[in-house]
Amino acid sequence: MIEVKNLTKVYGNLVAVNDVSFKAEPGQILGFLGPNGAGKTTTMRIITGFMPATSGTVLIDGLDIFNQSLQARRRIGYLPENPPLYADMRVNSYLRFVAKLKGVPRGALDESIEHVAKVCGLEEVIGRICGQLSKGFRQRVGLAASLVHNPPVVVLDEPTIGLDPRQIREIRSLIRGLSAKRTIVLSTHILPEVSQICDKVVIINDGRVVLEELLDKLPAGSSLEDVFLNAIAKEQHPDAAGAELELEEVGAGRTSLGPQ
Repeated sequence: MIEVKNLTKVYGNLVAVNDVSFKAEPGQILGFLGPNGAGKTTTMRIITGFMPATSGTVLIDGLDIFNQSLQARRRIGYLPENPPLYADMRVNSYLRFVAKLKGVPRGALDESIEHVAKVCGLEEVIGRICGQLSKGFRQRVGLAASLVHNPPVVVLDEPTIGLDPRQIREIRSLIRGLSAKRTIVLSTHILPEVSQICDKVVIINDGRVVLEELLDKLPAGSSLEDVFLNAIAKEQHPDAAGAELELEEVGAGRTSLGPQ
């Protein structure tokens, strides 16, 4: 489980993340949506312990990412937007290296690497050099590296960016298959990605959460695109949104009471 409480990150006069709170339950895939520059990547880096917050807390499986950093990070698998592969290493050597860094016991190394290679579809390239792989396979290697220590929480930052349609479909299928035993946060600006594989959506804009809702609780007949645009518009023009709501209420009153 991931619980983010009142998270804020300030750079000088810039408030990149502003009082952000949300929760992802065990076995849930949470889609973290927002326009470019909304604060998604900053939030992901804080959640995974790569960056400190100015204020607020993050609990990973009940552990504070700031005060119990080592224990909490052991429970996280993190795939950044650009997987940090060593271009001159072979895939199996790289996964072994990452597994050792993440504390996988010596006796379990071969089994762990074989398992993630199979799950992520890397068997045909396991002996190849990382720098010679396609973008799609590099993403798969990055995903395998994030899973090699079998973490209960996985954070994925734009995992399908730059992939072709076939690769996107394959990576989405992989992500769906991971959710049975894990909590997953998927940060993206691609709406179909969330609607196809996520259970819950959190929308962020200008560093603030403007919507947190289960996908099956969204208004009937509304597309995720409609919900996203409405949430962003209300955040950017709150007075206009309030005026619109007031007019709707007045209109409803006239309908029920007759002409005034």
